[in-house]
Amino acid sequence: MVKHLTSISDLTKNELLEIITLAEDLKDERRRGIFRDYLKNKTLAMIFELPSTRTRVSFEVAMTDMGGHAIYLNWNDLQLGRGETIADTARVLSRYVSGIMARVRDHGTITELARFSDVPVINGLSNLEHPCQIVADLQTIREKKGSFDIKLAWVGDGNNVCNSMILASALLGFEMRIATPEGYEPDERILSRAEKTGAEIELTDKPEEAVRSADVIYTDVWTSMGQEKEKDERNRIFQPYQVNKRLLSFAHKDVIVMHCLPAHRGEEITDDVIDGPHSVVFDQAENRLHAQKAILLRLLEG
Repeated sequence: MVKHLTSISDLTKNELLEIITLAEDLKDERRRGIFRDYLKNKTLAMIFELPSTRTRVSFEVAMTDMGGHAIYLNWNDLQLGRGETIADTARVLSRYVSGIMARVRDHGTITELARFSDVPVINGLSNLEHPCQIVADLQTIREKKGSFDIKLAWVGDGNNVCNSMILASALLGFEMRIATPEGYEPDERILSRAEKTGAEIELTDKPEEAVRSADVIYTDVWTSMGQEKEKDERNRIFQPYQVNKRLLSFAHKDVIVMHCLPAHRGEEITDDVIDGPHSVVFDQAENRLHAQKAILLRLLEG
């Protein structure tokens, strides 16, 4: 049976931990200059409906590092842009490549690709989830904190990254507090799935409450792709949710600050925080490469 990664919840707890451990091992190998052809003669099709820096570069380098090959496919350069169905695209690509990574607007596109693909499909981002980002984040947390016995505060928009982190907290059992303005909470379906597992998820509209005694503070842009018309209103509503030095004072002294990038400096996070001693933002960005190598290896090596 083909294994896909459309959602963090496609993984069991043990599978997730194994991928994180593998990512750590692959990171160590790369830093020691060791490169192995784990994915020799394997090809990854990368479909981009949305622009990207980290997703495109990290996946392409990951495949190259492991002896494989990646093909960049812009949505509008494919027949998808002229009306070919997602199902037919999945069927055809399955005859050519070893796996498909897609970065898309609607989560339904990912699930449709997975439904009709005979090769693994990886969610490189959708409006509902961003599982590859979360695997890299979890790798970073374990590097910095040693375990997942943590309290994680999410401050800002309850977006796709937040949704995937909620599902990760349900799998690994860490406490998560989410501070959002009213009306910008995470997806109710995601919260319901997590709560059924007994996950410790607390919602508030007060960022100071969320970060109190937190080990990790995570934020993201206030305006995601496709929401540009809402930018001015969102900037006004989210202003009290800025991650700055004052907000950090409510957390543990050794708190780490995370952001999946790109950052809008001076909006959701200040320069002195993202460039400061608590920031692990660029370690996160690096770990996208190692985490995705581990995901690719687990899904494509079969």
